[in-house]
Amino acid sequence: MFRKISLSLIVLSFLTACAHIPGGVSASNIPLAPNSYTILEEVEGNDCYYSLLGLIPLTDGNESKDALEDALIQVPETDALIQITADSYFQYWILWSNTCTQVRGTAVRNNI
Repeated sequence: MFRKISLSLIVLSFLTACAHIPGGVSASNIPLAPNSYTILEEVEGNDCYYSLLGLIPLTDGNESKDALEDALIQVPETDALIQITADSYFQYWILWSNTCTQVRGTAVRNNI
């Protein structure tokens, strides 16, 4: 009995997968003059797409612009982001899967 359960778990583990894919890097999301801004804090924004059985969409999404907007609203006084990186990751499970975009950066307030 224990052997059948173990073998079943091993077989099921081959039906799952994960991947992390580097995206891009940017100095800022809007043009900023040097020393014209105040650094606030590090922020992160996400946008994900979920599906059932890898075929049936449960949500829309996984757009970079939405992940950037999510990062911008983390700190109320944020005008822009600097030192931006974007990544995507995928997770496939037996019943559901998700694809997400992450945007990380430093929130700044424009002094001009």
